Amino acid sequence: MTEITGGDRRMDHFVNTEPFDPHTVTRLTPEQERYYLASQWQLMWWKLRRHKLAVVSGVFIILVYLSILICEFLAPYALESRHTRFIYAPPQAVHLFHEGSFVGPFVYGFKRSRDPITLKRIYEPDTTKVQPLRFFCRGVDYRGGEYKFWGRFDGSWHLFCPAEGGTVFLMGTDRLGRDLLSRIIYGARISMTVGLIGVAITFVLGVVIGGVAGFYGGVVDSIIQRIIEIIRSFPALPLWMALSAILPVTWSPILVFAGITVILGLLEWPGLARAVRSKLLALREEDFCVAAQLMGAKPGRIIGRHLLPSFMSHLIASVTLSIPSMILGETALSFLGLGLRPPVTSWGVLLNEAQNINVVVLYPWLMLPAVPVILIVLAFQYLGDGLRDAADPYK
Repeated sequence: MTEITGGDRRMDHFVNTEPFDPHTVTRLTPEQERYYLASQWQLMWWKLRRHKLAVVSGVFIILVYLSILICEFLAPYALESRHTRFIYAPPQAVHLFHEGSFVGPFVYGFKRSRDPITLKRIYEPDTTKVQPLRFFCRGVDYRGGEYKFWGRFDGSWHLFCPAEGGTVFLMGTDRLGRDLLSRIIYGARISMTVGLIGVAITFVLGVVIGGVAGFYGGVVDSIIQRIIEIIRSFPALPLWMALSAILPVTWSPILVFAGITVILGLLEWPGLARAVRSKLLALREEDFCVAAQLMGAKPGRIIGRHLLPSFMSHLIASVTLSIPSMILGETALSFLGLGLRPPVTSWGVLLNEAQNINVVVLYPWLMLPAVPVILIVLAFQYLGDGLRDAADPYK
């Protein structure tokens, strides 16, 4: 210990007599070293995992997209299957016990009658008809090939089927006696695909146009911004309706699907383009961008290899939040009769059959196709919020 004096102040100074080891001073714990050496994507993933609601939503979305690959197998009935004896049949509840005994998953059959005054069909559970569900089974019409897997291969296997001679309408039937659950599962293939393809178009247009505006600036930026302002000045839904109405009625369902997808994609890019432009305006003055220009790199390489990767996480979050708007756009157009039309099956087409308020009052299960729309939109919103928070891992 040494003593330091200065004027009327006195302070004791303690000196460590141990040999100095620089490695012990700067040594990091394994957790600190793992954090400091992690890439941006690793930091983003670690932060996203802490957002439990976003993780659950992401798992749900992945499962839905995986289900569209095998919707023929998951649906208990083929898309075209009709049950004329069970028109507007209500949903059948699944039971496990019958009269105190465990039977396994089963449904009760129907007792059918008709109101003599209103002529309305009346369905009541018949507890004498116990119909156990069959799993990993063949459909009732399997001898002729019950469905075409992806429209190409004959198939007949289902995840679950009704009992022999029985029915299983877990979400009821529609005006033609078609199982609503099966149609909702098939409709997911179209509605979810519209969102992906539409966002792909939006992503390409938004990144290219926004990148050009942000990198070059000046007159090019002013022209692009005026075009964006003109497009965004129109109300979205009336503009969708106007463009959808010009699609020829003679087009096949595939062409109509392609037309609706292109329309949704072409009208959603301005928001992404503005986000890309604002980022590039800030990044193009950074040292690494100037160094790339001085080394003779072309604008396309600078934008694609240096600028865009620096905020790719923000682009992913923006794209994730754009998919539900695409799904809602297709649903709204199909509900209004200006989008997809039968025989194409989507959630919007299914909701189109529930426009009549009298039908909804009498058969409320026809509104069930709105449930997957709500769940998917909420899941994308929660996942987008989680990605947006995780995009800035240093925050």
